[in-house]
Amino acid sequence: MSKLVIVGTVAFDAIETPFGKTDKILGGAATYIGLSASNFDVDGAIVSVVGGDFPQEYIDMLSSKKMDVEGLEIVTDGKTFFWSGKYHNDMNTRDTLITELNVLETFNPVVPQAYKDAEVVMLGNLHPMVQMGVINQMNDPKLVVLDTMNFWMDIALDDLKKVIAKVDVITINDEEARQLSGEYSLVNASKKIMEMGPQYVVIKKGEHGALIFHKDEMFYAPALPLAEVFDPTGAGDTFAGGFTGYLAKSGDYSFENMKRAIVYGSCLASFCVEKFGTERMQDLNDTEVRERLEQFKSLTQYDIELS
Repeated sequence: MSKLVIVGTVAFDAIETPFGKTDKILGGAATYIGLSASNFDVDGAIVSVVGGDFPQEYIDMLSSKKMDVEGLEIVTDGKTFFWSGKYHNDMNTRDTLITELNVLETFNPVVPQAYKDAEVVMLGNLHPMVQMGVINQMNDPKLVVLDTMNFWMDIALDDLKKVIAKVDVITINDEEARQLSGEYSLVNASKKIMEMGPQYVVIKKGEHGALIFHKDEMFYAPALPLAEVFDPTGAGDTFAGGFTGYLAKSGDYSFENMKRAIVYGSCLASFCVEKFGTERMQDLNDTEVRERLEQFKSLTQYDIELS
């Protein structure tokens, strides 16, 4: 069974959308990535940190999803990272209301010894030097995937570029791709970013799907049109979990297989937005995933005669 190391936040979120609001609920990039990747037959480990206020039931839930939590540090006298946000009516834009780093401020990730030989590493959105610290602990992984955001481009661009130079795949949204590259065209942006080191650039476009670029090749997977979107929080991380989970399971890191991984990521992300927080991902089953993959297949396949 392939090993997958997942690094990122395990957190509390409080979310408000046009459909309602929540008190503190389970969130965090590593949580969403782990729950998504758990849909594949992989040996996954979460590397993160929480405070003494983090409920044991959440840790037990992650364990029940076959996620190893040895690398989840518990600072008993500290508080768990907390984020609160409010989404606008278009569900694509949001305002951050509260960010409390708490134990994350001094987080020094430690990869469990049993996972230092993992084939795939998923670096969730964290400070670039924390991400670099994980890369330095690994024993020659076959695939390193990096997620980042414009915040780190604003305050730690030099550190971020050092990490980008070390990874195989970078996943960012279209706005971030333009900021990082200085190019408006996503085709040109991907070329500039590949020059920084990665072989593959995945550009997430939210409700408009995702693109992957490799050398002079590109592939696009749509997002599934949904009747209702309750909460977009974690959709990008869920996408990353599906993408890396599928690749770790298959052990095939070719561009052709990455196309399939993009579809799996989009498929799982379509479930995430159907309920608040991680609720939908916790209850997801194999039958639902297979049925939705069939929807994706019918959405994108067609016959056309070329004269």
